[in-house]
Amino acid sequence: MDFEFDELKREFLAEAEEKVQEIQVKASSERTPETLDRLTYLAHQLKGAGGSYGFQAISTEAAELEKAVERLVAGETAGQIEELIQQTVLNLRAEVEKRSRELSTKA
Repeated sequence: MDFEFDELKREFLAEAEEKVQEIQVKASSERTPETLDRLTYLAHQLKGAGGSYGFQAISTEAAELEKAVERLVAGETAGQIEELIQQTVLNLRAEVEKRSRELSTKA
């Protein structure tokens, strides 16, 4: 059972890495409604799935990103929110990479 769950975790982390890469691109691009919607969507997916697979830090960082983007959508001034988004994206990437390394040593 552990091997099968670990394999599912590896698949999730591979997909999470792709999502984080897309998030990084979107977070660095122009703030259009479509870009903000996509950032919210990706963060929401990572938030839910991360928790389901036991990656609480991924879930927490994704939730922070989702909240920050929602604040932009609501019309808050971008200044500190932009910094928060950039830092959260870096934290999210670091956590996905860390968990991927941990699982690769279990293989």
